[in-house]
Amino acid sequence: MSVIITDADESCVPGIAAIEQECFSDPWSEQSIRSQLPGPNHVFLAAMDGNTVAGYVGLMYVIDEGYISNVAVTAAYRRQHLADRLIQELIARAQALDLAFLTLEVRKSNDPAIALYAKHGFVEVGCRKNYYEKPREDALLMTLYLKEANT
Repeated sequence: MSVIITDADESCVPGIAAIEQECFSDPWSEQSIRSQLPGPNHVFLAAMDGNTVAGYVGLMYVIDEGYISNVAVTAAYRRQHLADRLIQELIARAQALDLAFLTLEVRKSNDPAIALYAKHGFVEVGCRKNYYEKPREDALLMTLYLKEANT
């Protein structure tokens, strides 16, 4: 597999938007995606197979707190460990930024995603009632602690 993980840029936006349409019931617009491209307080990575966007992951951060917005891989590239690679690279970037933790929401029914995040050390820390629309569903809040809490 010749897929590389790189910083997303403007040329990735249409491919990311297509994956959003494929994977999510309430997809982000191209403008919303552009607002997340790498820059101050954002890390946005794309898994690229040549000029094809195979998957992506986004991170917003403030001070030492990181929030993962979306993780998605297009159907043609699933079961090739791309989500693993994207998350591993994102964790490495978060550590380089000296973030204390990463957190995310995931549909309560999305067992494969929950297992993926748990594999990378994320633990369930809460529930957001009726967080998702289309269909309405609770979200599990999962967090990966990158530093020990000061007590």
